Amino acid sequence: MHSHPEAADTLIVGAQLYDGTGAPPVERDVAVRDGRIVAIGNLSNWLAEEVIEAEGRALAPGFIDVHTHDDTHVIRSPQMLPKITQGVTTVIVGNCGISASPVALKGDPPDPMNLLGERDAFQYPTFAEYVKAVNAARPAVNVGALIGHTALRSNQMDRLDRAATPQEIDGMRTQLEEALANGALGLSSGLAYGSAFAAPTEEVMALAEPLAAAGALYTTHMRTEFDAILDAMDEAYRVGRHAHVPVVISHLKCAGPSNWGRSEEVLKSLEGARRMQPIGCDCYPYNRSSSTLDLKQVTGDIDITITWSEPHPEMAGKLVKEIAAEWGVTQQEAGKRLQPAGAVYHNMSEEDVRRILSHPATMVGSDGLPNDPLPHPRLWGAFPRVLGHYARDAALLPLEEAVRKMTSLSARRFGLAQRGEVHIGYHADLVLFSPDKVLDAATFEKPQQAAHGIDAVWVNGVLSYRDGEVTGERAGHFVARGAASKGDAHGAF
Repeated sequence: MHSHPEAADTLIVGAQLYDGTGAPPVERDVAVRDGRIVAIGNLSNWLAEEVIEAEGRALAPGFIDVHTHDDTHVIRSPQMLPKITQGVTTVIVGNCGISASPVALKGDPPDPMNLLGERDAFQYPTFAEYVKAVNAARPAVNVGALIGHTALRSNQMDRLDRAATPQEIDGMRTQLEEALANGALGLSSGLAYGSAFAAPTEEVMALAEPLAAAGALYTTHMRTEFDAILDAMDEAYRVGRHAHVPVVISHLKCAGPSNWGRSEEVLKSLEGARRMQPIGCDCYPYNRSSSTLDLKQVTGDIDITITWSEPHPEMAGKLVKEIAAEWGVTQQEAGKRLQPAGAVYHNMSEEDVRRILSHPATMVGSDGLPNDPLPHPRLWGAFPRVLGHYARDAALLPLEEAVRKMTSLSARRFGLAQRGEVHIGYHADLVLFSPDKVLDAATFEKPQQAAHGIDAVWVNGVLSYRDGEVTGERAGHFVARGAASKGDAHGAF
């Protein structure tokens, strides 16, 4: 026992502590000082400037959204309401081959880079400038960043419907190396998109070569999530083996009705590869996807909802088949007239979503699109939906396992040092929530709604959200890739 009581900035008393590792909860008090967790236990002899009575609610590490397109949002809307209201304290940007930096546009951003904004949103010709802009904006959440393959192609190539030349690959590598030197987490690709589909595997392999020396990783929106998904997975494994780096498969899904039910063989492929090399995946807890409108997917076998359309903004919220009927044209023709546009694709089976979400290798990522006027509800609801709908109501997985998929697993994989666990000496990114009340409120019809049951959120020790209100404090900053925790960079795979 201390003869003198210890002092903290914040003391959270009587919480059910979910430490992030997947261990079952235990009743604990947690003390925070100077942005760090300084004590965990029975701290009845401590003094603090602010004491929060948890009254048996759950206290967990702040959630890490490993799959976001918040690249420009963290600067333009630094209060980051869609994320802080879910208990998310760190976002990873630059996914699917598209990043806000390093980018020097020659014209309008190519699809799907336009998901990050119009031409004026791309103001960061070097990654160092992006880092500076994030820190100047002081977002409410921490920001880790990947570098997009498509962004690099757009910088170096006159057109994107071909393979890059050796000289162009050298140019891309130089930019990637600058970004890695400034703390980028790795390289992302979006090989399904027209802007990168023409890139052969060898181009990606060559570009991935500098990652290993930086301790970085490769994430991929694979070449296809439809019928040839196993081949696309093999391609992802091949890049990882060639460059000796861990691989994360983005938003793993079985897309398209002909693919439904194949999650067993997809996960079998993942498990087989995981015995040979470090591989993981993320997913969002919904059976519909969302991106720009892709005519290849307008086949008539699934419903597609338009979320925005430049030439026809009045069609937002309608199904492509309804619009086609209204115009008296085919769905393909309607799709052409609507472009550029955004869409929600009703393209997954619930059984597959559940099987992938509950797999031990899967992290949670929202894949939310903050610039979409009618965003997929995952932007505001992904994390509480896992905790409330899937863990509690559907009993798909224990709450401590759901928390692990949002915290320690993500931090270790991406090399976010001293985050993702409630551990002495770690950054005090914390979320207090009510396990019986936590639930997503966002729907496809009304997507911009804050979740229920997220009671308090601390970012780097600063109380940033409480009882449905932001506090006005914003304490996030850019997070560079650190040494992976627990020694081994690939331990969490």
